[in-house]
Amino acid sequence: MKKFFLFLFPVALLLSCNDTAKKSATADNTPVVAADKPAVDLPYTASYSGSFNSDVSDQDLKMVLTSYKDWADGNVKGVADAMADTLEFDAWDGSSSRLPRAGLLKRWTAFRDSMSSVKVEMEAWHKMHSTDKNENFIVVWYKEYDVFKSGKVDSSNWHDINQVKDGKISYYAQYKKPMKK
Repeated sequence: MKKFFLFLFPVALLLSCNDTAKKSATADNTPVVAADKPAVDLPYTASYSGSFNSDVSDQDLKMVLTSYKDWADGNVKGVADAMADTLEFDAWDGSSSRLPRAGLLKRWTAFRDSMSSVKVEMEAWHKMHSTDKNENFIVVWYKEYDVFKSGKVDSSNWHDINQVKDGKISYYAQYKKPMKK
């Protein structure tokens, strides 16, 4: 009799585990059937990519966020060190540039030197990896409060796109919306 129960116990255990894995039930014991999600008929097809996940390293995120901290602290060299040898840059005013790091350092140093203080309040960021293009982006949303040596104050909401390649920012685009006074 003991041998029978010893044999029956593993069989019952196997069947109960197998049965549970196959079935899922609602509160009224009605089996739940997994339905395939229908494809959504979207009105547009993404010209660049429509396939992203957040598989971007935390080191890349730290490097990008540190570049904003360096800007606020007046460490323009630190900002430039985060950039690739050549940076493609789309500015908030509609201008575009492709400059070597030394050219950026010169331009940004002159601009930053015109300010007596900069305060950045980082609101959000999102790491984005394009799975079909195999490219990484870190997008950020923040408020920036600039006080110029001339006395002018500029407070704006910003949205920036930072493309990261080989641990450096290789493309940068920014969008600005002035705050209401």
